[in-house]
Amino acid sequence: MMSNIVEYNNGHIFSQLGAELVFTQNAQGEYLSFYWKSDIYNQSNLDQKTFQPLVKETYLERIRRVIKRKIPEQCNYVFCHEQFCLPFELIISPIILSDGAVESVLVMGRSLDNASHLSIESTSALPTNPDPYQKLLTNIARKIRRTLDLETIGQQTVDSIGEALKASRCLLLMPTNSNSEILQVKAEYCEPKYKSLLAMQIKYSDHEEMKEAIMSRNAVIFNSSHCADCDALSTLLVPTFYQQELNGIICLHQCDRPRSWNEAEQELVQELADQVGTAMAHATIYQKLEIANKEAKEASRLKSEFLASTSHELRTPLNGILGFLKLVLDDMADDKEEEREFIDQAYNSALHLLNLINDILDIAKIEAGKMEFELTSISWNQICDEIQKFAHSQAEKKNLYFHIELPSTYDEILLYADYQRLLQVMLNLVGNSLKFTQEGGIEIKGEIVHKQIEINDVILPGVLKISVEDTGIGVALDKQERLFETFYQVDGSRTKAYGGTGLGLAISKRLVEAMGGKISFYSMGEFLGTTVTFTMPLAQLPLLKTENQDKISE
Repeated sequence: MMSNIVEYNNGHIFSQLGAELVFTQNAQGEYLSFYWKSDIYNQSNLDQKTFQPLVKETYLERIRRVIKRKIPEQCNYVFCHEQFCLPFELIISPIILSDGAVESVLVMGRSLDNASHLSIESTSALPTNPDPYQKLLTNIARKIRRTLDLETIGQQTVDSIGEALKASRCLLLMPTNSNSEILQVKAEYCEPKYKSLLAMQIKYSDHEEMKEAIMSRNAVIFNSSHCADCDALSTLLVPTFYQQELNGIICLHQCDRPRSWNEAEQELVQELADQVGTAMAHATIYQKLEIANKEAKEASRLKSEFLASTSHELRTPLNGILGFLKLVLDDMADDKEEEREFIDQAYNSALHLLNLINDILDIAKIEAGKMEFELTSISWNQICDEIQKFAHSQAEKKNLYFHIELPSTYDEILLYADYQRLLQVMLNLVGNSLKFTQEGGIEIKGEIVHKQIEINDVILPGVLKISVEDTGIGVALDKQERLFETFYQVDGSRTKAYGGTGLGLAISKRLVEAMGGKISFYSMGEFLGTTVTFTMPLAQLPLLKTENQDKISE
């Protein structure tokens, strides 16, 4: 029995190709030419409406992909004709015009004999060979969605792409911080014979190709190295974004030969970059939430400890006030002199209680942004006089030396600060030194630094660097970073032993910074003394003397 042959348009040419099924189609799936040789099916009413893929949308997506990539694909597809479904093995090739454009495809196929006569209901299990790159993309995307660990996402990404595309090296570069132009290699796939670039940093603004990739948000290819340490002959760069913000660059190197990265490879990395960018952003957010949660728990713990300690500190002077007043009221004093002593003790306890309450109120005001400052020209010499009066007698009682060294100037040193707040800082720091020093003493030094700064739109000529040094109990090196944190205490037992809320340094830091200065703490270790140094803006530069600094000492 002779085969039935259906041809239209240029079908007679296709019959010479030796394929069972040959046709051309545009991106919309319209047949431009058609040839089909079959001895089974009635083809008298065959047209492009009766011969259609079973799943049309999936088939058209493949046609459009071939047109876009300009790369042939091989697959299995089921076509429907009348009441039957016909499985075919197909090769879909782009028809490239003289100007390089592609608007249609040539499809050649043969029927699969073992499934050549099926009803529509029996086609659900028929295989269609998926696009290998699409399958790879799906596999990689599935992997990175399984984790919220940033390092795992990065390593899985570079390993999967590097192995799949047979690249010499695949890198994931990420900004070192949210506002940085510096990119660092955070994850790397690298063949053993090539140099590792892990942890290398690159300033992307120095590299035109990187800037182009970031600005265009598309893949960029070039046949040269993008840094001095790279040995790549061909490079493919694809940026990753999340909500319009750059969060990485996927970088592929081919080091053994120049390589032309085809459109399918570019599209694979581009599609993957979109998913990786989102996955990295989610992982980063999760990490920040974890850190914030830990910090919140730690803050809650510290506040609980602080409240426990402070409640004890508040009760101690309050009990003293009540106790001494009760003695006076009950006429327990032997004479007027002892009665006066009881009242003096009650008064001192009340002052101590007031200072504790003021510390708590101050830190609350600072954290709520309610602390007010009156920045004006004030005398550092006058501040030093006040500190001298405050500390002299206390130092004498403990057999400690107390020195204040002023910079050697002809005129008064004028600072741009709030007098009461600066005095409060100095009282806190000197008070701490007196409290925690049992032998030796305390020394305050000042140094003029010619460094122009701007505070509240006011240009100032320099700063005074102030140091408060003591020979006290010191602080262990591993605990010094947290000393300025609110509610943090190096050792709760110290607060009980020496008294106080432990808020002095936290308050001082915030007051100094609010007045435009910076503060730091240093100790060589436990029992090796401490030095607290801070800067305060100068209202004007004093006229310096050449001789040694004047010294106020007791």
